[in-house]
Parts: sequence; C-alpha cells; structure tokens
Amino acid sequence: MKSKSILLQLIFINLFFFETMAQQIQMPQASPAASISQKIGLTDVSIEYSRPSMRGRKIFGELVQFGEVWRTGANAATVITFKTEVIIEGNTVPAGEYALYSIPGKNEWTMILSKNTKLWGAVGYNQEEDFLRFTVKPGKTGQKYETMEINFVDISDTGTTVSIKWENTRVKFRIETEVDSIVMAQIKELVIDQEPNNPGLYYQAANYYFTNDKDLDKAYEWISKSVADDAKYWTMHLKAKIELGLGKKTEAVESATKSMEMAREAKNPDYVGLNERLIKSIK
Repeated sequence: MKSKSILLQLIFINLFFFETMAQQIQMPQASPAASISQKIGLTDVSIEYSRPSMRGRKIFGELVQFGEVWRTGANAATVITFKTEVIIEGNTVPAGEYALYSIPGKNEWTMILSKNTKLWGAVGYNQEEDFLRFTVKPGKTGQKYETMEINFVDISDTGTTVSIKWENTRVKFRIETEVDSIVMAQIKELVIDQEPNNPGLYYQAANYYFTNDKDLDKAYEWISKSVADDAKYWTMHLKAKIELGLGKKTEAVESATKSMEMAREAKNPDYVGLNERLIKSIK
C-alpha cells in the first residue's frame, strides 16, 4: 500500500508540473526574433537575429561596450547563412552558417564570422573559433533607430550590402557572389555547344550578352534566331535594343514598331511605352 501511495504522489507531482508549464503567461518578447533573406546573384543569404530596443538607454559606449565582443543583436547569437560561396569585403567565405559577432568602437568596428553558432549571445565566445575578421568604419544615421535593424541594401546582379543600424550608428559590409563564370558556362553548354531548337534559350543568352556588354554581334545572331522561331514582344524589343547598339537604326525602329504592335495586342502598356521611348530616342 505504501508503494502505491508513493506512486500516486509522483503522478500527482508530474501532473501538477506539466499543468503549471502549460499555464505560463504568454507575453511579448523584449527583443523579438526576426529573420531576413535575399536572393543575391545565384545564391541565397539569410540572417536570423533578435531586435533589441533603446528604451531610453544610451547604447554604444554604455549598454554595448566599446572594445567588447557583442552578439550584434540580442538573445542568441545572430546567425548569417550563405547557400553558396560568397566574397565578403574581399574575403572568400564558403557556404554555411556563421555567427555574426562584432566589436564596436568609436572609429572602427571589427566584424566577426564565427564557426560556433550555438552560443547564447557572446557567452563562451572563443576567438579560436573565428572563421573571419574584418574591419568597417561606422557612420551616423540621419534619424534615430529605436529598434536595431539589419537589412539588405544596394542590391545588384552580383551582390548586396548588409546594413546594421541602431541608435544613431550604422555599419555596413559588402557581400559579392560569382555570377558571370557560372552563367557563361551554362551558355556555352546549352547554346554554343548544342545549338538548341529553343528560342527561349537564344533569348536568354542574347539578353545576358547585351546586358553585360559582351559580344553584340553574337547577341544579335542569337536574338535573330529567337524571333525567327517564335517572336514575342519582349524578344522583339531586345532585338531593337541590340540593333541600336550595333548602329542599325533603321532596323531598330522596325523591330521596336513590331514589338509595340504586339504589346498593344497583348495589352501590355509597359512594353508599349518602352518601345515608344526607344523609337523617340532614335528619331
């Protein structure tokens, strides 16, 4: 009977414990979690962090000490993830996850990519686990940022800038990715070596050559094959732009006029306007 009584007491204690846990009060986090992601070139970059607020406090130099390792956020370490190899401020970084630490200073910040992403903030941080350190210059913002903010700015076909803002301070660093060699290898494989019966591939190759100031004669050859097989208003418009780039003004006007007519039939006012402006620039 005694053992049965002890068993009942244990069951009651466990039930009480789980019921207490289930009845916890749900409240807003002081530093809510956030995540951002961005397609950069042919890869993906994401950042997960928690966003602390000023709440009347002086931040840099007091709450966040100069010369001390900071988690670059709140709560757990901020984590930045790259799906493929990237270049950060001239340094090659393999694909993977990294903790983004920083050492703020009045005139210079040291940014850190650590291989250890499992720490709570900077507790237990070990410099030997660093993958990369680089320095950036802090700047002043035009407005006060009550809540810390990380975002992607100045996005191009091959890169972006990570911007970190809090209080009146901003730091940023550049991420670049390899694009041209990858795209050119695909063009060689799918277009140059195979000579496909796919007008879409010819359009893509011609558009890449035109956009990136490569061989316009080759671009013209490819776009001509594309429109000969299956003319669309967007492919005709590209043909007009390439013709203009080659100094073929008469042909460019003809192609732009044809593209505009097709765009009107498709009820696409954007391409109608693009062609009107192209024709006007020639005349």
